[in-house]
Amino acid sequence: MMSPGGACLKSNHSNECVTAQPLQETQTSSIPSPTALPISALKQPNVEGPCSREQKRVWFADGILPNGEVADTTKLSSGSKRCSDDFSPVLPDAPTVINKVDHTPSPMVEKANNSVGDVLRSEITQSPICRAAPLEILPGSTGAEGLPTAGPFTLEDDVFVDSEEPSTPTVVPANTGLPVASVSDYRLLCGVAKCVCNNISLLPDDDVGLPPLLATSGEDGSVPVVQEHPSHEQIILLLESEGFPPATFVLNANLLVNVKLVFYSSDKYWYFSTNGLHGLGQAEIIILLLCLPNEDTVPKDIFRLFITIYKDASKGKYVENLDNLTFTESFLSSKDHGGFLFITPTFQKLDDLPVPRSPFLCGILIHKLEIPWAKAFPMRLMLRLGAEYKAYPAPLTSVRGRRPLFGEIGHTIMNLLVDLRNYQYTLHNIDQLLIHMEMGKSCIKIPRKKYSDVLKVINSSNEHVISIGASFSTEADSHLVCVQSDGVYQTQANSATGQPRKVTGASFVVFNGALKTSSGFLAKSSIVEDGLMVQITPETMDGLRLALREQKDFKIQCGKVDAVDLREYVDICWVDSEERKNKGVISSVDGMSLEGFPSEKIKLETDFETEEKTVKCTEVFCFLKDQDISLSSSSYQFAKEIATACSAALCPHLRTLKSNRMNRIGLRVSVDTDMVEFQAGCEGQLLPQHYLNDLDSALIPVIHGGTSNSTVPLEIELAFFILENLLE
Repeated sequence: MMSPGGACLKSNHSNECVTAQPLQETQTSSIPSPTALPISALKQPNVEGPCSREQKRVWFADGILPNGEVADTTKLSSGSKRCSDDFSPVLPDAPTVINKVDHTPSPMVEKANNSVGDVLRSEITQSPICRAAPLEILPGSTGAEGLPTAGPFTLEDDVFVDSEEPSTPTVVPANTGLPVASVSDYRLLCGVAKCVCNNISLLPDDDVGLPPLLATSGEDGSVPVVQEHPSHEQIILLLESEGFPPATFVLNANLLVNVKLVFYSSDKYWYFSTNGLHGLGQAEIIILLLCLPNEDTVPKDIFRLFITIYKDASKGKYVENLDNLTFTESFLSSKDHGGFLFITPTFQKLDDLPVPRSPFLCGILIHKLEIPWAKAFPMRLMLRLGAEYKAYPAPLTSVRGRRPLFGEIGHTIMNLLVDLRNYQYTLHNIDQLLIHMEMGKSCIKIPRKKYSDVLKVINSSNEHVISIGASFSTEADSHLVCVQSDGVYQTQANSATGQPRKVTGASFVVFNGALKTSSGFLAKSSIVEDGLMVQITPETMDGLRLALREQKDFKIQCGKVDAVDLREYVDICWVDSEERKNKGVISSVDGMSLEGFPSEKIKLETDFETEEKTVKCTEVFCFLKDQDISLSSSSYQFAKEIATACSAALCPHLRTLKSNRMNRIGLRVSVDTDMVEFQAGCEGQLLPQHYLNDLDSALIPVIHGGTSNSTVPLEIELAFFILENLLE
């Protein structure tokens, strides 16, 4: 058991004044840094800054002082959150301050086509508008009252003043687009909640109405503007105007959707991308939907799809690579549209698309007759789509009204391996298992860390057959594709454009142990549909099973007994997996790449929330010395205890944190035999000292109490998001 003073526990943060926007925090240099002292000594005193508390106070737009007390807001006018389907009522629990600001048209709008700008300006100023006041500060605010934010933002020097709501509507400039670089910024959600109600869906129930439009983002202290009822005509003008960024719609206070008209592979597409699903632990989603001729309305059903994904994710039901979501009703004006297959982009071109932050998935519209394959064997459907649309391994595009690529099931080897009617059983798929076929040999690569999955396959297989589903291989330059033509299943190969075919991937392997020794063959290997069939003798099957149980390599010689020079080989090899998980994922603590580090979703037993907001821990990343070992159960439990303590410490500050544009927070904890430390940050900058002090108090007892039960050394990072509480 580790004693309180047995390790050097420190929060790795600076004691210097953090200059960040919009609230300042200063402190004297006399504050000691944490050292190897008992827990009580690590609590730092509450030190006043150069300006005392008796000086001017500052309150936020929600009427709360930085120290958590309720401000005297009797002089403040009462603004409101307004819901797109009920603009007139005022919600009593959301007082805001409407500031008199200089509404100068942005340079981006000035550069736009004047005629388009005039039309958009006229439509916006005639539509209901919600504006959230920017956060502003007293320059002399004390360290106890003013809290800095992380991120390269501009400090505002103005002060909240007594202001009254204008008696006449304020003219809002037609700044109808967000900077392209910011459309995937999670901080865009910080100001949205002040402008919309807390319904889980802001999509109008009728067939025409669109969700609210985020006209300006509220970055750098400016005023966020949400247009309640944008028209299709306005949106089309906006999207077809050269140089305009995507239109950003507000589906709810936690979810934005960017929409853009793009030319992709020489065709015109609706491009949709989400921003906010990460807050629930769900990968963001992109959809490229081929435009219909002369289509002049935004396809609303895509918004409904995103709301469904959001609701599922809020209940812990996530969409992942090769998962599907199917429909029971008409979708995009057709009952033939069966649902979506979701894939992780690999070799596809994404350079010209404003993609979300990683991780993200692409949804591909599938036909109703393709649903069985999406459910039972999605890789077959993915690769077949790629062959049809000359993309490798699959297209990112969705086409309405296309013919189905598979019809009635008919005779296929999959009838023996999966339940294509009721989906009660399916082919055992081992993640990261790869099947590579080359001239004269085939190689089945099994990751060592998937040994437990291999045992499950062996134990559930009968004595004559072992069948295993594989993953798509990024190491192969081509892949087998199964094509159904007139009810018959045939084999093709699809390859990356311009690449010679040397290594071809397969989707599954079947070992059939019924080959008789009298057949004259040592073993037979052949391609069946989009997989590999290996026929072996019962004796070879026994040897294969033993090798798999003992995690040993195994070689199968194929060919006739007397044809030594015409032998082919099937090698079963155990390998150290080199898969680079979490590609493109960046740490909130310091901006470090998290690519290659394993991660697991976290589900806490209790949500930590206030009346308006919730802090949610979604994932734990593990910086392992041995990359083949997953996070152990004891380490995972330790991570949950840390996540619970951190959530409890952040909970009193949720409103202030989000007001200061800190709604995505990372916590990194390092534990060794003689040292424990943590770092907490947002968007690559450490949290202000005020929050770190509270985290010290909450985390120290948990870390000291859990180190004896966890694997040491251990370094993990937890991801936290601050969400608005929504109503169904």
